[in-house]
Amino acid sequence: MEKKWWKEAVVYQIYPKSFKDSNNDGVGDLQGILEKLDYIADLGVDVIWLNPIYQSPQVDNGYDISDYRKINPLFGTMDDFDQLLQEVHKRGMRLIMDMVLNHISDQHIWFKEAIKSKNNPYHEYFIWQPAKNGKEPNNWGNYFYEGRGSAWEWNEATGEYYLHQYSKHMPDLNWESPKLKAEMIDMLTWWCEKGIDGFRLDAVNRLVKPKGFPDSHRPPTPPVGVNGFVVDREMCANCPGIHELLHELNQKVFSKYNLMTVGETGNLKSDIAIDYVNEEREEINMLFHFEIAKNQHLVSVSEFKDIQKRWYKVIEQNGWITQYLSNHDSPRQVSRFADDKEYRIPSAKMLAILIHTLPGTPYVYQGEEIGMTNVDFPTIDYYNEQYTVGKYHTMVEKGKDPQEALDSLKMMSRDNVRTPMHWNNNLNAGFSEGKPWLAVNPNYSEINVEKDKKSEESIRDLYKTLIKMRKKYELLVYGNYQPILEDYDNIVAYTRSFGDEKWLMIFNFQKQHQQVVLPKELINSKTELLLANYEVNANETKTTHLKPYEARVYKVFSEKGNAK
Repeated sequence: MEKKWWKEAVVYQIYPKSFKDSNNDGVGDLQGILEKLDYIADLGVDVIWLNPIYQSPQVDNGYDISDYRKINPLFGTMDDFDQLLQEVHKRGMRLIMDMVLNHISDQHIWFKEAIKSKNNPYHEYFIWQPAKNGKEPNNWGNYFYEGRGSAWEWNEATGEYYLHQYSKHMPDLNWESPKLKAEMIDMLTWWCEKGIDGFRLDAVNRLVKPKGFPDSHRPPTPPVGVNGFVVDREMCANCPGIHELLHELNQKVFSKYNLMTVGETGNLKSDIAIDYVNEEREEINMLFHFEIAKNQHLVSVSEFKDIQKRWYKVIEQNGWITQYLSNHDSPRQVSRFADDKEYRIPSAKMLAILIHTLPGTPYVYQGEEIGMTNVDFPTIDYYNEQYTVGKYHTMVEKGKDPQEALDSLKMMSRDNVRTPMHWNNNLNAGFSEGKPWLAVNPNYSEINVEKDKKSEESIRDLYKTLIKMRKKYELLVYGNYQPILEDYDNIVAYTRSFGDEKWLMIFNFQKQHQQVVLPKELINSKTELLLANYEVNANETKTTHLKPYEARVYKVFSEKGNAK
């Protein structure tokens, strides 16, 4: 396996709108990030990933870009960005940008021009279709409001429909257009020349659309399918031509700057993921899949283990993967996968040890290092993100009780992770002296950076230890992965091996204590406890009894006394 800097990195994700507000307008900004840069550097992370900060009307919190080469005044200026980039590099870290290539804002000059006439030079930058029997070209529903409307919007001036997989204010781009492709390559190169270190590529497996735009044959199922439109997220995913396009982007941009490229790839299974990340194919470095963090149907530890085994095959085929349990689109990990109340601290530590010892590049979302939790807003009026709001209104329109509808959506709402960062127990958790754009989680007085730093049970200190260990031990990056104890329903356990060294990791994913019998070859081996999230009895040399949400990491020695 070839060694790469981005395989060895630990990434810290910042949602700028909610990280730190420097001018008290209620919105986080670039100067706020600068103010907290030493805090991030002290964690030991290698890379900072910024969610979109480009000029945008904020229909979808910045993923609707109206100018790729300008900073949204909400966040500051290009001078602020240049200063941030310089200071990040000065501290030995790198910075990657969130880049949206599938769609733009309807306020972008390209689209404003495109809708004027079919003869306009920018018309070909977008995807147009004539009416079919006086109606939309097909039955595709847009994702933004979960099927409450079509993915096609009529444009009177040209007498045709344009495609928008998301909001009607976010038209899809036409990558079949050589002019559009050249514009985008030039823009990506412009950012690389500024000195950024990579891109997180939004919805990157949706850039190429199916030929002929056929109807979806997926049956409408609540809450989707309102008015006959079908939300079929597979229709525009992984279509023929996507790999040729990504290879071209790699050759013309990515490979020239030694970038880190990570693709967001919904509706992608592990068996075809290798086509995107196999190093010989020269497309992108790694990708985010949705089978864990964004999978609301994931209910068992056994399923989690099966998913990890499937995705490790990508590494075995000379590809690379990511490890994350939370990001800006998924719930807080301690609320989703463990216990955010009685066992919040050991749970948060267990999950931290898990993502830093599994194979792949770990991603830490802001606030996870102090164990921030989901929020429990009382009414839909508190919620901002349109997927939650759209689903709620669809369910209510179909007769669902409003409170039941809200309760069913709370766990997976993206607003859970977008509430402001908890810095201290002052006004608005120290995020801003103004009214925050999204309400602060009321538990900030109990969960905040200042309190965690003073705590003997500091979650952040464990993150720092894990990141140091990852830098020290190549086993955690390049080591082989072998699951064990598969018959235990609520136990995740595996070994990592590199050269003559072997480690054992074991996790109890439940509130109950658990007796565990290790495989014979491990029982008979000498072990050394390297890390745990509870105090472990000094006389206990083997992992036989695990407390609720306990995690342990052992070094395993051979009969000769060396680490295996």
